[in-house]
Amino acid sequence: MKITSSEYSVSAVREDQYPRDVLPEIALAGRSNVGKSSLINSFLNRKNLARTSSQPGKTQTLNFYKVNDSFYLVDVPGYGYAKVSKKQREQFGEMIQDYLETRANLEGLIIIIDARHEPTTDDIAMYNYALLLDLPILVVTTKMDKLKKSQYNKVQSNLRKHLDLNHDNVTVLTYSSETKLHLAELNKWIEDKIS
Repeated sequence: MKITSSEYSVSAVREDQYPRDVLPEIALAGRSNVGKSSLINSFLNRKNLARTSSQPGKTQTLNFYKVNDSFYLVDVPGYGYAKVSKKQREQFGEMIQDYLETRANLEGLIIIIDARHEPTTDDIAMYNYALLLDLPILVVTTKMDKLKKSQYNKVQSNLRKHLDLNHDNVTVLTYSSETKLHLAELNKWIEDKIS
């Protein structure tokens, strides 16, 4: 799939604010500061469409990006950020849950995990929750450029140790927004889900 256009469309916290044009959607979830915005920007070949921040917990709404006038990437609030109040975390949780459980045109979920660390409790919970929803899942380990080649195998074994990856609807991809490692595979997975 060739990316010919991409634009920020809307930020939403509830269903009546979602786009109404019923295009297919792919959601991206991950803990705060895991590189969701960088992945979106590198996938779309844009510098700052999705705002990256050195301050974790910045995304507090569902952000919809319209791509090729044919589908949306949906950036959901990062989870597991301690400086956000417990009440806010619960609200984020409800917002994400409402979206993931009720959005009929949601065609897949990309769960982003930092390759340098083992999956967190929140990563594992999100993954298991996505399995329950029976959504196609792409697990993407980001920041691979920060690792030595000799550490690549450890990334896979860390995932297997914490996540049950033996499901037909689960795909795993190592990724780097810097080097564009496996960008073509990411593109293909999204294309398959929205077509």
